[in-house]
This record gives sequence, structure tokens and C-alpha cells, in this order.
Amino acid sequence: MKGHYSDVWQAVARAVPQRPAVVTPAETMTYGRLLAEAGAFARYLRERGVQPGEAVAMLLYNRPEYVVGLFACLATGIAPVPMNYRYRAPEVRALLEDSRARVLVYPTSLSDVVRDAVAHWPDAPMFVVIDDGPAGEIAAPDAAHSGTRILTRDGEYSLGSANTHSAWADVVAGGGELPATPPPGGELRLYTGGTTGRPKAVVWGAEDILAVQSYSIYTTAGLPVPESMAEAIAVASDPAIPRVVTLPLSPFMHGTALFTSMNTLVLGGTVLVIASPRFDPDAAARFAVDAGATRLIVAGDAVALPLVEAVERAGLDGFGRVNSMISSGMRFSPAVKRRWHAHAAITITDLLASTEGGPYAVNETTSVADLPGELRLLPGAVVLDDELRDVQHIAGGRGVLAFRGTLPKGYFGDEEKTRATFPVIDGVRHVMPGDWAVARGDGTVELLGRGSAVVNTGGEKVYPAEVEDALVAFPGIVDAVVFGVPDLRYGELVTAVIVTGPDAELDAEALRAHLDARLAGYKKPRHLFVRDSLERSPHGKVDLPRLQAELAPLVGSDAPTGTMRIRR
Repeated sequence: MKGHYSDVWQAVARAVPQRPAVVTPAETMTYGRLLAEAGAFARYLRERGVQPGEAVAMLLYNRPEYVVGLFACLATGIAPVPMNYRYRAPEVRALLEDSRARVLVYPTSLSDVVRDAVAHWPDAPMFVVIDDGPAGEIAAPDAAHSGTRILTRDGEYSLGSANTHSAWADVVAGGGELPATPPPGGELRLYTGGTTGRPKAVVWGAEDILAVQSYSIYTTAGLPVPESMAEAIAVASDPAIPRVVTLPLSPFMHGTALFTSMNTLVLGGTVLVIASPRFDPDAAARFAVDAGATRLIVAGDAVALPLVEAVERAGLDGFGRVNSMISSGMRFSPAVKRRWHAHAAITITDLLASTEGGPYAVNETTSVADLPGELRLLPGAVVLDDELRDVQHIAGGRGVLAFRGTLPKGYFGDEEKTRATFPVIDGVRHVMPGDWAVARGDGTVELLGRGSAVVNTGGEKVYPAEVEDALVAFPGIVDAVVFGVPDLRYGELVTAVIVTGPDAELDAEALRAHLDARLAGYKKPRHLFVRDSLERSPHGKVDLPRLQAELAPLVGSDAPTGTMRIRR
């Protein structure tokens, strides 16, 4: 079904304006209010000359304003660009430059990060600031943006120019309307990365996403896929169809949480939002039950394990109205699934997907008896051998997973990487994320692993080259290698082995401060080993399998997140 999210959302908002669209523990945003605030933000962007095809960056944790901004951008052909709120100033600056964002939306709690990111930057974007409590100061990038900008408690600024900073409350109070239908050519840009550690935005055509997501929208809700936009709008507005109430416990900056929440609104459902940058499993469990959540979005064991522990602590019989759980991009172990199935009648959908395309396969379980389950290929997914031939129908066929359905346009501003990641095979465009699998010949596969060195820790991708560069930039460190070691909760732990100079004395606290200024907390090594040599081969290679096997028994996840243990 071809169509546009904005068209469905607008139709639902006009049909059932009082229905809850976004709910937090403190407030309810109806579909009518969502439409009105999206119209106001769209008007603000037009007045400041932001054109279709240009970008608005959102440095936000899950908040109602996130949904409003996404709606406004998609409806006007402006590209929304979610950014990782855990990033430090240099990382934020790099993404703002790469995305060429005209506007940055961020909360006051991140003022210090934004201040440092835009310091001495004449071409810094305009800012829309959401007051979430703590005040901060934004220094003028240069004389062209003169005037000290001090954030006050009511969300306003003392500005040298009204065109550079605006308070979100003032923006939405100004009113405005969305266009009746979006202009053609709109995009959604989701940042992912590569083995070089340099993030790249995957560009999805706004008109394509709805077709790609049809399986996730309707099949997982037990509904037939509509054949037209009129049918989709009728389904969303029909009061006889039970409403989906989704609680994303992974961040909107991740494709699964973002798309599933967008899909919930296509069904006329409600998105529950815990407006906090920190995951509190006990609060999340209470909110899920009290707000009547029917669907949870998690990031494998990293979220599902502490959440089920909270359910057990609370002594809950069942888990309210929750009947489904969706996870993607992170190890979700049979042991943790078993605990969930033992507590409630929940269907667990464990997806293998990537920002670049898919989903490729799904492991769906409905009870303890289904475990461990099977990874079943989804329509459009194939297994390609070394000769790029389909082998998914052959028992024992070994190759790389690929997808050849509707795909993104490619990577923003990187044609070379686009051609490499989205090859045309026999006249058909594919995407191959690098996952190797063995086919069983019955539509299921056994996943062998990813052929790259990317570390997946708690659902976050960490690219070793970026961490290694930060390590060797520290005085006294002359060599470094970074890799992942298995961990039951987080999937993998970031681990580093470094070599220091012959007379160097490692100042552990200074190293921690050095890395903290350059890397998000989840990127920092949880375990760091100091050695005399990495025993590189004549070609400069490190025997990673040997190192991983040697160090795996010495590491564990008992250290608090963001800490680093240094051992010699």
C-alpha cells in the first residue's frame, strides 16, 4: 500500500480529535492537539525559510515534542533527523555538520552539550528549546549572532536575534496549519554507522516507509493489510477495532522504536512516553500497567531483563493489558523470554532488521513451549552465497542475508557507500547488512554472526575505530585495539587492550576524563587491559579471536554502566 504517514495522521486527528495520541505520566496529548502543535511548528519553520528537502535535527530523548516535530517535518517535506541524546559535544557537532541541519530541537537539560557543540561556529543552525527543567547557557557562536543567550526558567531567552533561538512553548502557541498533503520527495534520515565509526544517515523516502512497514503495522495487530489509503483511514478511525497502546522503552532515535510508534498512530492508537533520558524499570512497569499499554518496544535483554525483574519485585500477576513485545537489533535470550512468557500471555516478536532495510527475519514466540523459537525469513529476505546466488531454499545453504523489497534511497551525501551497501544484482537492488546465516531449507535460518567488527552493546552500535582513535590520542598510549566480548545482558561489552610507551605512567582518572569528553558513555570501554604489545602480524593485524577468547572469562557486566575498569 503506497501512501504517506502524514495523510493518515491528519485524517485520524480530524475524525477523532479527542482520542489520546501521546500520553506521559503527567499529561495527555490528544490527536487534535498533536495536529495543532504540528501545524504551529510547520508554520514556524516556513517563516524562518526552512524549505522542503532541508533538515531539522532532533537531539531529544522520548518526549511528546518528538512526535510533534516528526509530524510537522513529514507533512511539509522537511527531513527529520533524530540524533543520539547521549552524544557529547564533538559528536553532536559532527552530525549537525554532516546533516546540514537548519534547525536543532533540544531540551534545556542538554544545553551544556549544545553550547559546546556550536561554540565558534558561524554557520550554527537555529535552535528551538524545550524547557525540561535545568537551565543552561548558550554562548554566541560569533559576532554575527551577538548577544549572550541565557535560558530562563520559563523557557525564554535574552537574544541578540529572534531568528536564532525560540522557546518551544512560544512556537506552538503561535498556531498554524499543515499543508493538506505533503509535497513529493520528502525524506526521513536515520543515522547509523559503519566500521569506520563515522555515522551516516540512511535516507528513507517518506512515501516508501508506509509500504515497508505494512507487515509490522497490520499483521502484528491481527488485521488485514489495507489496499488503499481510504481503507487505512477507516481502520484507524473505526471505534470497534481495539486500540493499540504502545510503550517504547528504547529511544526514538532507534528505528524500531520510532517506526513502531509511527505505526501505532497509523492505527489510531496511543503512544506512551516516559519523558526521561534514563530507564527506570520500576517506573516503566508501573506506567505500563496504569496506562493500559498493550505493546512494549524493548532492546533485547538490556531492557527486557531489568523490566521483568521489576515485574517480579512488584509481585504482579500478569502484566496488565500488555499482550505483545517487540525487540530488534539486540540479543534477546531464551532465558529472559522464558521469564516473560511465565508471567503473562505475551507474544514476543524478535526481529532481525537494520536501519538500511528489512526486516530480514523474525523469531516469534507465544509461550514457554515455543522456546527457543526459529528465525524465519520474511518476504523480501534472501540468503546469498559467495557467487550472489539465492540459497535460502537449500538446506545447508550458507551465505549473507540480504533484502530486496522497498529500500532506502541510500546514505545522505555518500554515493560511494550507497553503491557498496545497496548493490544491484541481476537488475534488482539489494541491501546486505553483513549478517551470515545457514538456511535450513524450510524458510528458517541459523544466524552465524556479523562479518564486521561492530560491537552491539545494549542495542547501541559502537565502532572500534572511533574508540581506538580516542584512546591513542591520550598521552602515553601508543597502540590500541577495541572489540566486543559476549555478555548475557548487554549482548557484548566494549573491551580495549592498549599499549603504553616504555616510560609512560597511565593516569587512570585523566584517561577517564579524556574519554568522557570525546565519547558517549556506552562507547567507552567497560574493561581496559594494558599490555606490552598487541603482537601485531607483519601486516599490522591483531589476532582478535585469540584476544577475545583469552579475555572473555575476565570480564563481566557487574560494573555500573559508563564505568571503566583498567587492568594490567
